[in-house]
Parts: sequence; structure tokens; C-alpha cells
Amino acid sequence: MKKTLFLLLFFAYSSFAQNTDSLQIRKIYDEILTNGECYKTLTHLCKNIGPRLSGSAGAAKAVEYTKKVMEDYGFEKVFLQDVMVPHWVRGAKEEAYIENGKTKTKVPVVALGGSVATPLAGIKAEVIEVRTFEELKALGEAKVKGKIVLFNRPMDPTKINTFEAYAGAVGQRGNGASEAAKYGAVGAIVRSMTTLQDDIPHTGGMRYAPGIPMIPTAAISTNGANLLSKLLKENPKLKFYFKQNCETLPDAPSHNVIGEIRGTEKPDEIIVIGGHLDSWDLAEGAQDDGSGCVQAIEVLRAMKALGIKPKRTIRAVMFMNEENGLRGGTKYADLAKQNNEKHIAAIESDNGGFTPRGFGMVGTSEQISKVTVYKNLLAPYGLAEIGRGSGGADIGPLGNLGTLLIGFKPDSQRYFDFHHAKNDNLEAVNERELQLGAASMAALVYLIDKYGL
Repeated sequence: MKKTLFLLLFFAYSSFAQNTDSLQIRKIYDEILTNGECYKTLTHLCKNIGPRLSGSAGAAKAVEYTKKVMEDYGFEKVFLQDVMVPHWVRGAKEEAYIENGKTKTKVPVVALGGSVATPLAGIKAEVIEVRTFEELKALGEAKVKGKIVLFNRPMDPTKINTFEAYAGAVGQRGNGASEAAKYGAVGAIVRSMTTLQDDIPHTGGMRYAPGIPMIPTAAISTNGANLLSKLLKENPKLKFYFKQNCETLPDAPSHNVIGEIRGTEKPDEIIVIGGHLDSWDLAEGAQDDGSGCVQAIEVLRAMKALGIKPKRTIRAVMFMNEENGLRGGTKYADLAKQNNEKHIAAIESDNGGFTPRGFGMVGTSEQISKVTVYKNLLAPYGLAEIGRGSGGADIGPLGNLGTLLIGFKPDSQRYFDFHHAKNDNLEAVNERELQLGAASMAALVYLIDKYGL
């Protein structure tokens, strides 16, 4: 009899709690969809500041702007964390053409971030096309030395999750130059990381392996790569010319930007929501990752607007230098460890401001199971994909401290249309989709704060 009574009381309480949580989540969505200000914040970040590559004047302006936004909202504490960041500059616009006999055909290229410049006169050489490093190795020095290597492996269009397609191709961008240089290549050209067939090249970070000559490397548009590949089959002796003027300057001072609402019951337990404030230099960095930054700020704004007093401390963090160094994320985790801070969960939005689909998680089975129980509460808002997955680059270092890492998952189909390209501007972002993402993260923060992990 006692057991039956206990079960009845338990289910009655659970039903009451679910109903209470459902009503509060509805209020969160209503507030952000009706009064949300994240698109307004993103508009200023994009149109008044623009590109924000680490070490640039734009990055410094973005630090001051987002700090002021959070101060104006009245967050209880707003502060900066000092961090030294790489300072790479593109220089004058790149030039490239295919020389096929007497015909010169211009093609769009952009230097990859971190690359060295070509000689002042540029580089002209014959081309070797490969799709994998194994194929390059099989060709060897005898066929590669003195040539430009074209890495032409496309993103796999059959992958429904485009981030899987990206992961399957991006290695050639990051390591292609050093792999080509092992066999005496004088330059490397990499197919842009996008499934679109167009004339827009996409930049991105690359790295040089120690002890190997540093050769210049650039991304070529997908149409340019297709044309070069086609012409190579007709004339393997054609030549490719490119010129770029990039330079790596000494590391520069910058900052992570942090705003927080102090917890009322367990202030020493911290929940982080964040994105990276830096962007590549070709565009306004709207999807990557202005969207994530303004969504994080919006979570705290909405909580204050609704009078939600969290049990735990909630932080919005604008990480600096995700694109070409991850210095901000590393510094944040180092300081968290140094200050003995307990981060129970960290949510990162760095997959664009598109329609929300769910959350991926990295953590213990126990941690993940405590979040997956919220599926029924979140499913009405389109958040069906909640489970083990990936967290995010900036919050990754917090994993070593036992923090549950959560990656916000919007629809992925359009992200690589804009990723690291000149069209990643405000016009690429839909205001309602952006707000829905902010509301999704706010709902999850509310639940984790209320019930803990």
C-alpha cells in the first residue's frame, strides 16, 4: 500500500514538474520570438564592425562592442580575459590563372589562413592533381617535385549531415601544403570546402608541419577546381599561376568577453553558453560565428527579462581566436582550472544560425542521460536530435575538467554555402531561425540549471 501511494505521489509530482517546465519553456520562446534582440546585435556586429580576424582592428572593436552590450543589459558581471592571439594578414588581393598553351583563364583563389606568401612575381608551374595523401605519396618526388599540387577531393554530397562531409575533406586544407612539400612541390591549391558548384573560394586555417619547407597554399573555387581538372586531362603540361601577399605578424593582445548572471543557490557551479567572436577576413562573419555570439548573449537577456533567477551561475562567453589558433578556448579552460571553477556544462553555438534540430553531447553516460530525459519537453520545438555527438572547439578544453560539452545543432544543409567565404554576411541569416536557436539554448540552460547534472 505504501509503495503504491509513493508511486502515485511520484508520478503526480513528475506530471506537475513537467507541466511547470513546459510552461516556463513556452515563456522563454515567447519572449525571444516576440522581444528578441539578437538579430539587432548581429546587425551592428556585421554592418558596423565587419570582419574580425584575430589581431585585427575589427576583432578589437568587437570585443568592446559585445562587452558594452552585456553591460547595457545589466548582467551582474562583465569582464575580459587577456589572451595573446596569432596575427595573420592577407595583404593585397590574390591573383591566379590557368595557362593552357597561349590561353590564360583567370580563376578565383584566396590564400589559406596561416600560409606564407608567394614570391613577389608569383609562382607558375605544372600541376599534379590528387584526391588523397596516399595518392600523393604513390606519385612521389619524381612526379611532384617542382610542381603545384591540386588537392581536389570534394565534400561527399551523399552525406546528409554536411559536417560529416566537411570532416571527410578538410584534412587536405589543413595539411595539404606540408604533405605536398615533402615531395618537393612549390605550391598547393585546395578545392574549396563547400558542396556548391560556384565561383566563390572559401578560406580556412592551415598549418605547417615542423621541419618541412613552408610552401604557399590557396583555396580555389569549386568551379575553378573543376575547370582545372578538366583541362589537365586534356593537357597535363598546362601551367597554373598564383600570387598571394599574406604575412604572419607577431602575436597580438586580445580578449575573451564574458558576461554572467550569478547563481542564487549554487553560484560556484557554472553553465557556459558561447560562440567565437573572431571571423575570417573575407566577410562579416554572420553565420560563423556572429550568430553563436549573439545567441549566447540573448540567453542571458531573456532570463533577465523573464525574471528568472538561476540557481547556478550562467555565463555568456565570446571566445577569441577559434578560427586560427583556439587560443581563447584554451585560455578560458586554463583559467577555469587555475581558479578552481566548477563548470558543470558548456553549450557552444558554432554551426550557424539555422533552424534548430537538437544538441550533440560529449561527456559521461550519466551526464548525457540526465539531458536526454528532456526530449519530451524540447521535441515540440523541433529539437528531436538530442544525444551523444560533438560539443565544440572552444569548449573542448573544458572537457578535461569533467564538464559536459554540448554542441547546438541547427540544420546543416546551407552552412557550407557561406563557411569562410565572402558571402558570410548578415543577409545569409534569417532572423526567426536565429531567434529559435537562442530560445533552444535558453530552454536547455533553464532545465540544466533547475535540475543539475
